[in-house]
This record gives sequence, C-alpha cells and structure tokens, in this order.
Amino acid sequence: MIVGVLKEPTGESRVSLLPEQVETLRKKNVTVYVENGAGKLAFAEDTAYTDKGAKIVSRQEILSGADLILSINPISDSDINAAKKGAIFLGVYQPLFNFSEINSWASKGFTVFSMDMIPRTTRAQSMDVLSSQANIAGYKAVLTAANLFPRYFPMFMTAAGSIAPAKVLILGAGVAGLQAIATARRLGAVVEVFDTRPAVKEEVMSLGAKFIEVEGASDASKAGGYAVEQSKDYEEKQSRRISEAISKADIVITTAQIPGKKAPLLVPNSMLGSMKHGSIIVDLAASTGGNTEQTKNNDTVQYNGVTIVGNSNLSAGMPFDASKMYGKNILNFLALIIDKDGNINLNFEDDLVKGTCIAHNGEVTNSRVKELIK
Repeated sequence: MIVGVLKEPTGESRVSLLPEQVETLRKKNVTVYVENGAGKLAFAEDTAYTDKGAKIVSRQEILSGADLILSINPISDSDINAAKKGAIFLGVYQPLFNFSEINSWASKGFTVFSMDMIPRTTRAQSMDVLSSQANIAGYKAVLTAANLFPRYFPMFMTAAGSIAPAKVLILGAGVAGLQAIATARRLGAVVEVFDTRPAVKEEVMSLGAKFIEVEGASDASKAGGYAVEQSKDYEEKQSRRISEAISKADIVITTAQIPGKKAPLLVPNSMLGSMKHGSIIVDLAASTGGNTEQTKNNDTVQYNGVTIVGNSNLSAGMPFDASKMYGKNILNFLALIIDKDGNINLNFEDDLVKGTCIAHNGEVTNSRVKELIK
C-alpha cells in the first residue's frame, strides 16, 4: 500500500507527517510518497524524509499512485480529478461548510475521512486534531496579542513608577481558551473568562483566572467542547456581562464556535466602541464569521483604535510542533484502518472509523453532511 503526503497550499506551513512519523509507517511495510518540498516550512527537508525511507515524488505521482492521500486542507478540483480511482483522502476538510465539495468527491467514488468529525470521546483523544491544534492556537493567540499590545503584560514597579498588569478577557474556555488563560497568566496578566458552560468554572479558576458567570445557559455537555445556541433571554444577559468586562479589558481572545454554523457574534460594534484605544482582539473563530462584528479572516483591521486580528490558523505559526502533534493524531487514526501487514482495512463497526468517514462507496455517509446537501 502507498500513503502519499501532499504539500499544503500557500499560507499553510504545516505538513501531515514529519520524517520520524514516516518511519512508523515504513515499519508496517507501508510505502510512503512525500511531495517535493512538502515539509520545508515545518523544517523537515526532503533529505530527512528519504533518510527515514520515504520517496520524494511529484504531486502528480502521489495523486495517480497513492492509495491513501494525506492533506491537512481540502485539495482542488483538478487534484481530485487527477487522483487514483478509489483513493482514500484523509485530512481536516470541514465538511459541514464544504459539503458541496464533499458531495462531489463522493460522486467520483472516493472514500473521505475528515479528522474534524471524529467523535470526541475518551478513546478518540489521541486522534483529536482539533484539540491538539487548538492548544497551540490558544498559546499563539496570547503571544500575538502581546506582540501587538503597546504596553507590558506583567505588573512592574520601577523607579520611574508602577505599571499595572494587562487585563485579559477570554471568551470561551475550550482547549484554546484554557491554553490562552495559562499563557496569559504566565506572562503576568490579570485574566477574566466567559463561557456558557458552568462546568468549566473549576478549570478556569485552577489556572488563576476569574470566571464570569451568567445563569440560564443551554446544556452544552454533548457539544464536544463547542458552543451551542442559546435562548434570547440568555443572550441578552450574556451581552450585558461581556460588555461590562470588555470595556475594562486590554486584550480579548475570542474562541467561540458552533459546528456547522456561523460563529456566534459576541462582540458587536457597540462593545468595540467601548474598548480602550490600543486594545487588542485576537479572534480564533475568524474562518466561520468571527466573534466580533469587524473580524475579517486572515486579516488585521483597526476599528475605533482597537486592533482586531482574524486568524483561525494560528497553529501554523508553530509549524514544527503543530505538524508533530497533528502527525501523531494521524498515526493513531491510521492504526484503526491499516492492518499489521500494511493493508487498508476499513472496519466500519468501529465507531471512530464510522464517525470520521464522510464519504464511501459513491455517496456521502455522514448524516449531518447529508442534511446540508438536500
């Protein structure tokens, strides 16, 4: 069997597998093709791959020859049309947004696994690419804000006077939010956190942050760490509490997303207008519309003296470790679909294999994606 690793599109510095991870597959008698230059931006040169037993080939050779093709991001229609009949694609394809493309891939007979759809269970933790990448994104969000912020983060007492610590507000205490809390606290900031899930209060406080409570939230215990839609009454109370906190904040990190839907608007223009000049917002939900009214994906904008960074791919800012963690997630998942002899074995009785598969045998198999196509 041949596994192919594609080079990611411009703007993406990660790679699906690093050289040491290729070695793991080679030990299972799997042939690994790596596109020329695929790992360069993640500091993995072609020679490092060949040293571990991979073959450096062209993109066309991977598409036409590989049985299983790895790409973090969705690939183009021209690549799909050039792919080997019956090939398996594995990556992070956001099928709840890219459902038209997925339907097209399915109609061409490809099997597609999207790692962002893996059931978020205890057993799946070692394969959870969303969590591994969100951890990095939360860390980088705070560092990005610190680099842009025109003041210190920690409190300083000097002969020239005292400097108060930065006040950081984090909206959403999922994996990214919790890492953002820890990073901001290490830098000496005072941190407040809002989340619709009361259950995260203890985690937030254990990291040294203050939890902003709003009563009456919808149950999000089965949402896999994501936000859920709330009642109008709750949204009004939520808006008031966030408005109070944001007017005092120097840095705001927003992370709230709802699978398959536009990100909730948590920071409208009225709140932005109340913020201090020089304040920074880093919006990790930018690719799905953003949590602020002025967010633009992959762009930094100024609004009323506030800098708003729209970046849903901050993990790519640490390409080596991001690739290392992502690749480990992939290897753990491949262990479910590649047998000990290095052959494909798609066991759809396994809930993780079934849950991650979104297309097979010429049709879309995921029920949520099916509903969007209708």
